[in-house]
Parts: sequence; C-alpha cells; structure tokens
Amino acid sequence: MGLTTAKSASEKRLPIREVNPVELLGANDTNLKLIENHLEVALYVRGDELIIRGDESKLVLVENIVAEMIAVLNRKRFIDKDDVLTIIRLSQTGKSVLGEAGLDSVVLFTRSEVIKPRTPGQERYFASTTDHDMVFGLGPAGTGKTYMAVAFAVSALKNREVKKIILTRPAVEAGERLGFLPGDLREKVDPYLAPLYDALFDMMPHDKVRLLMDQKTIEIVPLAYMRGRTLDNAFIILDEAQNTTLMQMKMFLTRMGVNSKIIVTGDPTQIDLPKHEESGLIQAARILKEVDGIAFVEFDEGDIVRHNLVKRIIQAYDQPKDS
Repeated sequence: MGLTTAKSASEKRLPIREVNPVELLGANDTNLKLIENHLEVALYVRGDELIIRGDESKLVLVENIVAEMIAVLNRKRFIDKDDVLTIIRLSQTGKSVLGEAGLDSVVLFTRSEVIKPRTPGQERYFASTTDHDMVFGLGPAGTGKTYMAVAFAVSALKNREVKKIILTRPAVEAGERLGFLPGDLREKVDPYLAPLYDALFDMMPHDKVRLLMDQKTIEIVPLAYMRGRTLDNAFIILDEAQNTTLMQMKMFLTRMGVNSKIIVTGDPTQIDLPKHEESGLIQAARILKEVDGIAFVEFDEGDIVRHNLVKRIIQAYDQPKDS
C-alpha cells in the first residue's frame, strides 16, 4: 500500500495499540486508502504502529486525522467511510471534529458535516435521549426537533445499538387528508412523509437509504400502520405528534418493545385536529410528566435554527391580537 515512495519522503510512526486495528483501518484497509487518496501519502501497518510516509507538510495533518479517528472509535465504538471522509474534510480546512465542546457532543458524522447540538434546547434533547428510553420534544417549528431525532436514530443504527429505525406521522396535516391526494397509497404517503425522507437523505447516501428501506431496516409509515406491532431493538420516532388522537397516542406509546427508544416530537400550538378533539400529545404531556424513565424537553424561540425570518414570524404570530 502507498502512493509516496520517493527517498526524500519523511516518515512518522503512530502507536495504534489502544484500538482494534481492524475497526480503525476498515475492511480491506478502506479507511487508510481514503487518507492516502486524499492526502497523497503512504500508510503502512507494522505490528501496533501506523507508519506515515509523505511530504513533511502532510505528516502532522495525517497524524491529527488518525488521532481523531481513534477518538471517534473510542467514543462511538464504530467508524465508517462517511466518518473518515468528514474528519479528512474538516482537517483540511483547519477544523477539528472534537471542537471546543469535545467529541461527546457529536451526534453523527455525515459526508458533509458533523451533526451536534447547536442550541441549549438541542443540548438538553441530546442529553435526555442519551439518558432516557422515551423522550418528548415539544416546541415551535425550526428548532431541530425532527432533524435531531432522526440523527439520534441514524447514529444508534450505525453504532449497532438498534437493529432498525421506524419513522411515523399521523395522517393529518394542515386541514388536508391523504384521501384527497392523487395516486395510489405510496404516492399519497411519500409526499406527506417528505420531511422524514429529507432528514435521512441529508445524513446518509440516497442509495444506502433506499437499500435499508428495501431491507425494512428503515421504515417510514403512517401512524395507522403501527397498530398491532411490538417493536424490539428499534429506534422509533413519532413526528407531528400534536395531530394524534388520544387513542392513537396510547396505541403508539405501547408499541415499545425490548431494547427500544422512542422520541415523540410536536408543536402544541399547531394542532390540526377537529376543534372538539383533544390532542394525544397534550394529554400525554399532562399525564406522563412524572413517569420515571420519560423525559420532556421544551424548545423555545431561542432554539430556532432556520432562517432568521422564521423566528420573527413565530414571534409575530405569538403576539396578542387586537379583538
């Protein structure tokens, strides 16, 4: 293995005894080949040392990349191609995946970025999901409730903490019903569930998402299709939960099986149910608040991470109106 063979090339040796070398190097040394191809260096393993050969200017950069790979592996117990590519990209721009807050705050590595909490509310969300098997994330649009929940789920799947991801929504949206949409069931459902697809495709390659969906490792389904199921070894997300009925919420929460996590997200101010019908989310927040093992995280306007106008729009709608 190796791209740089000139006699003038400098050499550095790094100990790698503190991690499983197979996990660090990747299948067929895939991870090392990524570093070689991007930085034009040569990497060799001799015993419990990694030998780096290349221009002097590249050695420190590669050493930093390997150090961060080891840190990720120690923290998350697993590192894949996307993680390595992200570490390389950030290192080349002078950044570190460790950052000021440290690696413990990293939720997920993608090919383009490191996903980590960006607001106090998201930090509470991350901590609550780490410590609890059921978490409710409540708050206005744009606070990252759904996006971060999907990141938590993808991270758990990548780290082999769960065997599947289930993403679901109640089929009520802004006064419309699926029956009014054209096409067959799949054509009706897919546009409605688009925000969940968007989050997944932002975090994983499209072909990998499609493969995992074909294998039923990732399922995106309307809430009605959850009835009668018991979900073991799964990370389950109920999005837009303010539009669940009382019976739907109870049905969903009792689907939870062994070694599973549930996140419920919703905005209590955006209920699209008929006026006479109480939201299952509102009831759940009222009666489950003190149940041990369940966490409630409330987001506010300060947690909004979309365009600045989103925060101003929400503030304007929240202002008292003249009668």
